[in-house]
Amino acid sequence: MKRVSNVTVRKRLIFALCAGLVVFMVMIIRLAYVQLVIGDDISSRAEDSWSRNIPFEAKRGEILDRNGIPLATNISAPSVLVVPRQVKEPAEVAGELAQVLSMDEKKAYELVTKKASIVRMNPEGRKMSNELAQKVRDLKLDGVYIAEDNKRHYPFGKYLSHVLGFAGIDNQGLTGLELYYDEQLSGQPGFVSFYSDAKGRRMPNLADEYTEPVDGQHLKLTIDTRIQTIIERELDIAEATYNPDGAMAIAMDPNTGEILGMSSRPDYDPERFKEVPPEIYNQNKPVWSQYEPGSTFKIITLAAALEEGKVDLDKDNFHDPGHIEVSGHRLRCWKKGGHGSQTFLEVVQNSCNPGFVVLGERLGKDTLFKYINDFGFGSKTGIDLQGEGKGILFDLENVGPLELATTAFGQGVSVTPIQQVAAVAAAVNGGNLYQPYLAKEWVNPATEEVIANTSPVLKKQVISEETSAEIRRALEHVVAKGTGRGAYVDGYRVGGKTGTAQKAQGGRYLENNHIVSFIGFAPADDPQIVVYVAVDNPKNTVQFGGTVAAPIVGNIMEDGLRALGVERRAEQIEKERMWNDEPLVEVPDLIGRTMKDIHEAYYELKLDVSGEGKEVLVQSPEPGVRIKAGSVIRIYMGDKKEEEQ
Repeated sequence: MKRVSNVTVRKRLIFALCAGLVVFMVMIIRLAYVQLVIGDDISSRAEDSWSRNIPFEAKRGEILDRNGIPLATNISAPSVLVVPRQVKEPAEVAGELAQVLSMDEKKAYELVTKKASIVRMNPEGRKMSNELAQKVRDLKLDGVYIAEDNKRHYPFGKYLSHVLGFAGIDNQGLTGLELYYDEQLSGQPGFVSFYSDAKGRRMPNLADEYTEPVDGQHLKLTIDTRIQTIIERELDIAEATYNPDGAMAIAMDPNTGEILGMSSRPDYDPERFKEVPPEIYNQNKPVWSQYEPGSTFKIITLAAALEEGKVDLDKDNFHDPGHIEVSGHRLRCWKKGGHGSQTFLEVVQNSCNPGFVVLGERLGKDTLFKYINDFGFGSKTGIDLQGEGKGILFDLENVGPLELATTAFGQGVSVTPIQQVAAVAAAVNGGNLYQPYLAKEWVNPATEEVIANTSPVLKKQVISEETSAEIRRALEHVVAKGTGRGAYVDGYRVGGKTGTAQKAQGGRYLENNHIVSFIGFAPADDPQIVVYVAVDNPKNTVQFGGTVAAPIVGNIMEDGLRALGVERRAEQIEKERMWNDEPLVEVPDLIGRTMKDIHEAYYELKLDVSGEGKEVLVQSPEPGVRIKAGSVIRIYMGDKKEEEQ
């Protein structure tokens, strides 16, 4: 038998010891790696395998008007969740849930026995009323939980519907501002975590964990509900009066680009959007519609001609026989027989097509189309809403004398309403083209501190202040003496322009089917608001912008300016009255007069008298205001001693 030497034994022992030490060190290093490096990750994975999350939706940020009035908010709408492995008697649980939730018992059984960690009772148990949720709680069923959800609520119904848009069942924005600013409005969901074993049984020794949801940011708009309410009222009246195919209105601050009001017809209730076809809720007409503008586009031709020194409104004259010949085509004026000899101020005032053809010819196609592009036509305005159109213009190389002529008076090109509002605002505000916008401020929902605000975006200066002043003067004459007299407001200097756009179909213009419009601004010497109204195919009326749209704008202007705190003033161009205009009378000063004095003066007004005494102490309206003959003046009678007290 061969003997092993001590040296060999010693070497083998040392080798075994080293090998053991290496293995031990590897184990120590691995243990340290597991404990110190990936320990948290492994623990998290273990907890994830044990934990079940009951979600808590974040509250979607509210949408407010510029004065803080909620336009879109949230209401509590709990949901039923089931953890199938915790359901001990599935048939019994399914039966009770089916009865309370008014759902099919077979469907309920399939859901409570489904092989999933958590199941929603959808749709019967989704976004319920609080009363129904309490009935489910009262059942005290194992494995059945109530998640505190919420749903979107629009307190004013159809009000501003196309602008606000709506959110879906999962509180995700689907249209309008809800979609455009979905990321900021959504927030981050929270949840309650509980722990269960492999069989789904709740682990009693581990406490539940609550992760609080992070609510979405509040959005404060440029919209002024005072202006918006007036717009909604006037469009409702227009719908009832004319039964149009559609209607729209926009009000904007011309000095910033802030949208003060915007509405479309037909409208809808955002909380019941499933009940209306997509072509209604997807068509926010002020930014989506593209059509020939008609005579409202003449403002751009006028601006270009004035800026380039191609016309003097007072000194230059034009004779209108009722038509003008261009490249073998006879382009007619809207007035049969024409307007005869007139200054170019009267050309604007009368909306004379041949006169504007002449201005287009003086400018030439390169110059006219340069101004058209500078005013923002042919490109999107950049307003913060989905689906904005950019309009259609002639390619410059394809513009001949006829295309130049028709473009000069707003035919043959397509634009959007929001483009027209932005462009006209630039024409009357001193020449500055602003980007329209709706989001004014973002507000922290917890602290109510302003996180961010939007500053006006000045794109460029298109024309000079001097040219802008001339445009304001001309357009004020349009309202006082021309085609826009329906928009005249006593005490407010209103300027504007009518539009009657033909609608094309199949390459031909439709008969007796027009989009009639009016765009106005006030006060004419210091514009604070621009208002555009368009009515699509009004029925049972003469389809002219001056007949249908101008009075609507006048009503919006009168009430809107008063809401904005703009005071009436006596100085304005006197309106040229038509045969059917109701006469206006100036309210007399009745303060201090007796009833005998008033009766002897024989005013064309009615009195609503209150109070006891010999003299008039208070009257409404105030002296100097012009009102319709036969209107009511309210007076309060008393004595001077009473007034002093």
